[in-house]
Amino acid sequence: MANNDKMIKVRLVKSTNSTPERHRQCVRALGLNKLNDVRELKDSPQVRGLINKVCYLVAVEA
Repeated sequence: MANNDKMIKVRLVKSTNSTPERHRQCVRALGLNKLNDVRELKDSPQVRGLINKVCYLVAVEA
């Protein structure tokens, strides 16, 4: 990984129960399974799109 690759931490802060199936798929695509799971992901437009879709379920940490 190059030094100029930005990374962001994403935490699942709300349960995916009673959410649309597409939103559950987005959470899984981010690599989040259980409540309070944290993943460090490369900052890319694809990842940002997934985060924006489920912004009410996840928190982005510095």
